[in-house]
Amino acid sequence: MAKFELKLPKMGESVAEATITNWLKEVGDKIEADEAVLEIATDKVDSEVPSEVSGILVEQLFGKDDLVQVGQTIAIIETEGGEMVSVVKTAATPEAVAEVTKTVDAAKDSVATPTDFSDSDKFFSPLVKNIASAEGISVAELEQINGTGKDGRVTKNDILEYVKNKGSQAVVAPAKTVEAPKVVQAAAPLAQKAAPVSVNGGDEIVEMDRMRKLIAGYMVASVQTSAHVQSFIEVDVTNIVKWREKNKNIFEKREGEKLTYTPIFMEAVAKALKDFPGLNISVDGDYIIKKKNINLGMAASLPNGNLIVPVIKNADQLNLVGMAKAVNDLGGRAKAGKLKPDDTQGGTYTVTNVGTFGSVFGTPILNQPQVGILALGAIRKVPAVIETPEGDFIGIRQKMFLSHSYDHRVVDGALGGGFVKRVAEYLEAFDVNRDI
Repeated sequence: MAKFELKLPKMGESVAEATITNWLKEVGDKIEADEAVLEIATDKVDSEVPSEVSGILVEQLFGKDDLVQVGQTIAIIETEGGEMVSVVKTAATPEAVAEVTKTVDAAKDSVATPTDFSDSDKFFSPLVKNIASAEGISVAELEQINGTGKDGRVTKNDILEYVKNKGSQAVVAPAKTVEAPKVVQAAAPLAQKAAPVSVNGGDEIVEMDRMRKLIAGYMVASVQTSAHVQSFIEVDVTNIVKWREKNKNIFEKREGEKLTYTPIFMEAVAKALKDFPGLNISVDGDYIIKKKNINLGMAASLPNGNLIVPVIKNADQLNLVGMAKAVNDLGGRAKAGKLKPDDTQGGTYTVTNVGTFGSVFGTPILNQPQVGILALGAIRKVPAVIETPEGDFIGIRQKMFLSHSYDHRVVDGALGGGFVKRVAEYLEAFDVNRDI
């Protein structure tokens, strides 16, 4: 019998800790390799921790709601001496097994993580790493294998299938996300004594869930940290409405993606941030951090009513098709609860679409430590004065409001107002004859 230490895996360069939200296995339960043992939550994203071996759970080192650091041991699993051999024997054809049996035999008494793979940001079980080492598969090559496990993890079946077909079948490499600079998160406000609330027999008392408590803390901390000020501007988006109406069906048929207004607005914001880099910064005490990359946060509502902000990395480098795919991918995974921790990290500026709920404009709170956030209002048909060489006349136009909240500690009215005006200019200059 051998004992294996299940550790909290690395979940991204910017994630250092997580909270245990639920144990899926209790002491004494049998666990299969790659089976989820517990559920965890970072500051915004929930996920599962799978077992790297088969065995019996003999000890839980942390309880529900405990905070655990990456790399800490969270559970002890007792394994059989020949357990890893039996896993391989049922995983693939005899030919594939023969090629890796000697590796598994050497590793069956030890499940320590090979140091050769310690630099990878992706999670690989010791069995997968041992097989990869024996077959001369590099870290880069291993990261290219399309995993069939949860969140794209490479399972024992995946690595054995790759070994079997190596040299005769190409492996499609998933797009590698560019790591964004680590940002300094705003500290949560100190707990204060709540004011007494009158409750009668007809009232219902419901405790906030974990995410709502976090959101509440972030919002209060942001207001206490930054001097919020707003600028508003009305934009004529008639050309954009006409263009989208003409091209949305063509786009969906060709790309398999819906074409919403959001990627068009995101494209304009990314362009304006290149023109006004003073908005693409963060504040750390008395220091200003000028961001090299433009990473746009996209506020999204969840089915449970909470809010999450996935991030489009290097948004200024995407064309409209790429932006649309990024928006749809992050939005879809946010609603399905499949975002990864790094999907919400590294944002340098945030956009929120309050028009989705029918709001004409809003005054959003900054997503610390960013210094700006733009709210997109609802698009409405309104009467407007139209200027022509023959004179002015009244016509029906599609218009919306942009609401720009910014941190007056480091952003003055000229910069904050100039930025939102530039976004409006890009939108109003949209080419109605533009190709997709």
